[in-house]
Amino acid sequence: MAVYQMGSHGAQVRQIQEALKAKGLYRGPVDGDFGGGTQAAVMAFQRSSTLGADGRVGPETWRKLFETTAEVPAPDIHDQNLAARCLALTGSFETGVGVPDCYCGISGDFDGQGMSFGVLQWNFGQGSLQPLLLEMASEHADVMEQIFGTQLRALKEALGASHEDLMNFARSVQHPVKHTVFEPWRGYARALGRTPEFQRIQVKHANGNFQQALSLCREYDLWSERAVALMFDIVTQNGSIRKITRAQILADIQALPSGLPDAEREVMKLEIVANRRAEAANPRWVDDVRRRKLCIARGRGMVHGISYDMEEQFGIRLQRHSGG
Repeated sequence: MAVYQMGSHGAQVRQIQEALKAKGLYRGPVDGDFGGGTQAAVMAFQRSSTLGADGRVGPETWRKLFETTAEVPAPDIHDQNLAARCLALTGSFETGVGVPDCYCGISGDFDGQGMSFGVLQWNFGQGSLQPLLLEMASEHADVMEQIFGTQLRALKEALGASHEDLMNFARSVQHPVKHTVFEPWRGYARALGRTPEFQRIQVKHANGNFQQALSLCREYDLWSERAVALMFDIVTQNGSIRKITRAQILADIQALPSGLPDAEREVMKLEIVANRRAEAANPRWVDDVRRRKLCIARGRGMVHGISYDMEEQFGIRLQRHSGG
């Protein structure tokens, strides 16, 4: 059952905002970002419709708002494969926004990498961003032309130039001290990240992380989609699981009671992995890592002030994954 609430993003949130705007209850931008303004408008609608004013758009509020008997539609990300759903979840944690804007994150040269872009912040400095942009330019030239217009030639020239010239180009389109990317390049990046074509390219280039996640699931005999999401987040945020931590995890798993139902045992194992990996993190970040990993392990939780539900928002369930 889909529910849209604070922290939700996407096409369905835009529908909600448009409906609330038409009723004179919402005056913010129709941007697909369920923030405080949208929540306040939902609550105002609920009060006027004698519904419980919790600020969440579930089945009853959806039916009243759209005057329909239809079920609440699931977010579009539910239709994607597991690799795309895992990437969207980790991207949402990393950027604080959901699909599609988690694919659009851009930052300047604050870390010496020239420019970083995308859900996993591929960058020019390490040479990880160039392949994505070159692939997009080669396979979807029409989309690139629509987005970049007359500036596309400059981008292509920069991508084909020496590393030094590319880095100089990247630094020329951002503030020299604050490292914020100037317009129109920031707008170009947002438009590019929102295209299905470039999102698919990002999923493709994150495949190495996904395959590592599947390998870790096999190593710990984990079978669920939720387990793959947890391991993907560990690989992406933390690198992997070191040998000492692995030994601790396996010892904890071995100590679990026998005869547990499969689903209950799976969740307990995921909690062990989440806690042990958090304890192995930099002491400064232990609580943050633990909160994020346990959110995945348990299927829901609060991370950076945003409420997450794995199944409702990302279609990541406690059921056997197919590996794709």
